[in-house]
Amino acid sequence: MADGSVERARSFGVAARRYGDHRPSYPDALADALEEVSGVALRGARVADVGAGTGIATGLLCARGAKVVGVEPGAGMAAEFRRRHPRVPLVRGDGDRLPFASGSLDLLAYAQSWHWTDPARSGPEALRVLRPGGALAVWSNDPDVGVEWIADQQARIEERFGPGWYINEHPRSQGGLEFTTRLLPWSREITIDAHLAKLATHSLFLVGRPGSGDFLSAERERLRVLFPGGTVQEHYVVDLRIARVGQPKRPWT
Repeated sequence: MADGSVERARSFGVAARRYGDHRPSYPDALADALEEVSGVALRGARVADVGAGTGIATGLLCARGAKVVGVEPGAGMAAEFRRRHPRVPLVRGDGDRLPFASGSLDLLAYAQSWHWTDPARSGPEALRVLRPGGALAVWSNDPDVGVEWIADQQARIEERFGPGWYINEHPRSQGGLEFTTRLLPWSREITIDAHLAKLATHSLFLVGRPGSGDFLSAERERLRVLFPGGTVQEHYVVDLRIARVGQPKRPWT
């Protein structure tokens, strides 16, 4: 994780409840793709959701019958996870130092969280804790910039705050982890206010960049003109990358 991202990585705790309320979940097709590409049946599988946050991905995995344990470094997010998933075990930790025995997991999941790790550490840790035949699954909800209004909004944010505001570095194949990629488009209809509340849970806005409040206010007026009905169709593409354990190794670089 880049040094400039540390403050942003630590910012979510103060907005944990808002994060859980407004961040989108994932389409049902994601669980199907997880099983198909990984070769791991979720029902009864030993799964760790790393960087679990408020447990959005945990909920999807539990619904498919997986035996999930959450891993979360932040106190605020951990507290919200426990409130929303009181029966799911949770441990404090991060992907660079996984608190699991070697070969103990069937599936290691990172939802919206791989980019907060150091891949030179989290990659070997994944290989250590996964059993032979297990899999590492990394996914994220990326804004679908093929949709005009979303592309325009992304451009306005970059113009105001600079490129790279949306931190989401996808994993690369290396060091014994060869990733297969699936792209899963989906959408949801929500109010303009809910969309802006979701946007406000991104770390750029949580750290209080100068002008972020004014930007959101201006964006509300712009969207009200564009969508007079008061709702927007948010479009996403789930970027799912899965590496199965046991493939040929290459040195970490």
